[in-house]
Amino acid sequence: MISKLIILRGNSGSGKTTTASKLQKVLGENTLLVSQDMIRRDMLKVPDREGNLSIELIKQIAEYGLGKCPFVIVEGILINKRYKNMLLELINIFEQNAYVYYFDIPFDETLIRHSNRAKVNEFGEKEMRSWWNEKDYLGVSNERIITKNSTLEEVVDLILEDLGK
Repeated sequence: MISKLIILRGNSGSGKTTTASKLQKVLGENTLLVSQDMIRRDMLKVPDREGNLSIELIKQIAEYGLGKCPFVIVEGILINKRYKNMLLELINIFEQNAYVYYFDIPFDETLIRHSNRAKVNEFGEKEMRSWWNEKDYLGVSNERIITKNSTLEEVVDLILEDLGK
């Protein structure tokens, strides 16, 4: 089986998780969704700092899907200074079947989007500003940039088109 890796990165409130969930639903059975927040915060309860245990676990779970799942979606803030090497290793492992997207959404727009999320009371502007990473592109040749002008449906359609679906 050929497995395709989809990497969705960007700041908090940019739409990564919503897009990943929608993609998983559309792509269907055996689509593996690897969420940085789920692994780091819920499974391991570790802070997002250099060398935290979630980095290797994200990689291991994504690698598990290679040859077993048609689609592996890895989503999260996944900032370069901590996650770039791991992401580049995954891209190399999946070879030409890696698709990379960066949600380049302005800070003010992420605040608006966050205000409509279920976790609106878990954190606010102060925390989001402290996590902010401006234009944290991965810098790979096939990285696609998602802007605030794209609707959820348009982003999902773009990714599906890239995947040949």
